[in-house]
Amino acid sequence: MNDDLPIHEGGCTCGQLRYQVSGDPMVVHCCHCGGCQQNSGSAFALNALYETDRVHVTSGKVETFDVPTPSGKGQTIARCASCRVAVWSNYNMGGLREAIRFIRVGTLDAPNRCPPDVHIYTVSKQDWVIIPPKDKQVEKFYRWTDVWTETSMARLHVLEKKTGIKIT
Repeated sequence: MNDDLPIHEGGCTCGQLRYQVSGDPMVVHCCHCGGCQQNSGSAFALNALYETDRVHVTSGKVETFDVPTPSGKGQTIARCASCRVAVWSNYNMGGLREAIRFIRVGTLDAPNRCPPDVHIYTVSKQDWVIIPPKDKQVEKFYRWTDVWTETSMARLHVLEKKTGIKIT
């Protein structure tokens, strides 16, 4: 972990699995797509995107499960090996599947520090979900530079360079 960045902790319901993330997320998505609704068992999924090398398991074991997504690209869900609570996912976001973890914000010890930067796939949101008027929202997905900060874009470009995959 980068010693210059603040460390944030999280874990599962039973307490067996604990993890740390360093720094702030690149972006936080509140996804209202049907796949996230089904996989979360709720009206949406709230995910904080971190580079994989900023996420470290400190105790317990993670089991991964591949599940389908509406895009057909699938996702890998990481769950506590004991209580099976989902703690993060890896999506095939532009080919960076292994490079970015979508941390389930509710598993962070301080989830209130990660409000959504954008609500995505609002075309399929539940009618009773009211998005605050000040929040960014898009019917499907967005242009990176419309949502991500310059700092976050720089972090994404580092991942592109490391993997040789250009997604922006």
